[in-house]
Amino acid sequence: MQLWSKVLLVSVALAVACIPKKTATPAGEAQEPLPAEAQEPPPADLPPAPPTNGANPFQGAKLFVDPNSQAAFQSRQAKGEAAKLVKLIADQPQADWLGEWTPLVGQEASKRIKAAEAAGALRVMVAYNVPNRDCGNYSKGGVKGSAAYKKWIHQLAAGIGEGRAVIILEPDALGLLKDCLTPADQQERLDMIRWAVRRLRQNPGTAVYIDAGNANWLPVPEIAQRLTGAGVEEAHGFSLNVSNFVATDKTVAYGKEVVAALGMKVGFVVDTSRNGQGEAPEKAWCNPPGRGLGQAPTTNTGDPLVHAFLWIKRPGESDGTCNGGPGAGQWFMDYALELARNARL
Repeated sequence: MQLWSKVLLVSVALAVACIPKKTATPAGEAQEPLPAEAQEPPPADLPPAPPTNGANPFQGAKLFVDPNSQAAFQSRQAKGEAAKLVKLIADQPQADWLGEWTPLVGQEASKRIKAAEAAGALRVMVAYNVPNRDCGNYSKGGVKGSAAYKKWIHQLAAGIGEGRAVIILEPDALGLLKDCLTPADQQERLDMIRWAVRRLRQNPGTAVYIDAGNANWLPVPEIAQRLTGAGVEEAHGFSLNVSNFVATDKTVAYGKEVVAALGMKVGFVVDTSRNGQGEAPEKAWCNPPGRGLGQAPTTNTGDPLVHAFLWIKRPGESDGTCNGGPGAGQWFMDYALELARNARL
């Protein structure tokens, strides 16, 4: 299994995150009402989104650094060398993960976009809620069925509204497409992802990248076929190496092969959060020892096909109950310190 256990947001109390990274609303805190459009049922069908023609939504953007991340909280609680090491993580822009632990996803998205706008920054968020997510493994979950998924995406899109955002769409969903789904369910998943791309791209400032696994997972023709089935021609491109450890040069080479196989003008983003020391022996993926932080997030990659190097997986948050780690998304201090000590930013 090559899952890259996902991460999840810190609770407002900033104690321990739940599976996958959860953000709770404090008792008594008022939620902004959803936009009127989100209170209506999502449309059954949507027109195709216009092609992006290779446009890079990261160009000239400043990436948002979350002052309320688990790493930021832990860096303030730690002492001495540990505080300095965790601060290396906390000071970098990282993605937010949204799933069934964010049922008020429209309000949550709206708050996050407003915080990023106030900082003059672009926020990257991960939509991680597809039914039968992760085939029942460490990051199992997701909503129940296509109708619930469309409603959730509809509310996410409405919460973002006119703001600027980048959505990484459903890590592992294409990589695991044939691992635990019937042929009919496989087609339903592809249709859901295509619908999500179209709904999110109805927002003028929302960019979408469909997750495509990593360079060690699927052959280029296979992932290209799955991306096509999921509607990548209507997205800005695809994401690679989410929560994995494959070296950046190998990942970029693979990504360019995928672009060539697709035969269309799209780009891709690379998760460099934990690939500073490359892959673990035998391509271990679950809290493997000896890994390090990778290249710091940047929108200046020097390659027009590589739209950004991002920290999509939040370093320091566990992959699952393996190699001494807590549950997926929970803070794993020993691992965070090891990643920071072995950093190649």
